[in-house]
Amino acid sequence: MNSILNTYSPLSTDIYNECHGQQMIDELAIQKILVIGAGGLGCEILKSLALSGIKEIHVIDLDTIDLTNLNRQFLFRMKDVGKYKAEVAAEFIMKRIPSCKVIPYTKKIQEFPINFYQEFPVIIAGLDNIEARRWINRVVIQMVQRDENDKVIDESRHYLIDGGTEGLNGQARVISPFETACYECTLSQLPKQIQFQMCTIASTPRIPEHCIAYAYEVLWSKEQSDLKLDKDNFDHINWIYQRALERAQQFNIQGVTYKLTLGVVKNIIPAVASTNAIIASICTVECIKILTGNGSQLNNYIQWYGQNHQTGIGINVIQQERLEECTECSIQSLEITVKRTDNISILLTLLPPDIELYSKGQTLITNNIRRKQGFAHILEKTFQNLIDEKLIDEKTTLQAYDKHKTINVRVLYE
Repeated sequence: MNSILNTYSPLSTDIYNECHGQQMIDELAIQKILVIGAGGLGCEILKSLALSGIKEIHVIDLDTIDLTNLNRQFLFRMKDVGKYKAEVAAEFIMKRIPSCKVIPYTKKIQEFPINFYQEFPVIIAGLDNIEARRWINRVVIQMVQRDENDKVIDESRHYLIDGGTEGLNGQARVISPFETACYECTLSQLPKQIQFQMCTIASTPRIPEHCIAYAYEVLWSKEQSDLKLDKDNFDHINWIYQRALERAQQFNIQGVTYKLTLGVVKNIIPAVASTNAIIASICTVECIKILTGNGSQLNNYIQWYGQNHQTGIGINVIQQERLEECTECSIQSLEITVKRTDNISILLTLLPPDIELYSKGQTLITNNIRRKQGFAHILEKTFQNLIDEKLIDEKTTLQAYDKHKTINVRVLYE
């Protein structure tokens, strides 16, 4: 196994002082942590946090429990099938560890305002899709505030710990906005989703996946047209597996297995409980380090190989670099001169369309057509009005975001 002891190095700034012993226990007891996802990885994270002494955990997951979850999502039982994962997980944790309060939410993460996320110094994500990861990555970036010299105010920095598993392999990363690479910085490193051309599947298969896809896409509808395929039914999947095996033998192709058949049909990589436990423990340890200042934080990406054809089991730590052209965390600066008597809506005429401006971590105004009406009362106010109401400061730097760029807007007065 590769040594990782000398690949850990501290991030430049911690907002917490180092503490040990009882002081460390007391520090953890007053923290609030947000966990996003209560699936296989999320269940392990919740358990590890609660057993580590965190007294208040909030968890978001809008999914309900399915029969196929029970083999690895250990907080759920047969009687829980059909119920919300977040609610059942919260109830289970609090029953086993009464000193820990777990608050569940069954909404999309996009439905919460940014000030909700500001309550948590650390957010741990156990998500299963790229878009949700990109969204929460943007949120932690938006929450960062800057002083009049455009320096990051450390107290406004919220950490994102992102974990993920694929079969026997997994990864975890610590994202410290404007200090480490953010999720968007590394988006190009993600493997492309495998897709197969139908002509290849039907005529000249070359790999076992082609044979499975043929049995699934072609043979099932041809030979089982009166039967709806149930991807959770063993007999249905086994039928596809047997037909794929026959086709593979016809073209002298090796490697068709029931496990691979299940993965192709359901377009998933089977989850492994032990991998979830390992990655969850890494995420929890990094969370404790951040909260207590005890130990060097991961800097900043760790890979766990439970199955590697070349090296076997191992761990690798990588320091991912920030992307200079990153649309999220590489900020463009802009100075705009206005009069104090000008309406703040003047900013929307000077910035790109479909943009939102944030002040002190909260949406101030937006040029988004769908949301613009909700901010009409702000658009009619002058800069001086907003200063008096403490919605902006005398020396104002606003953060502007659209889907292409992040802009720091420094407002100067004539």
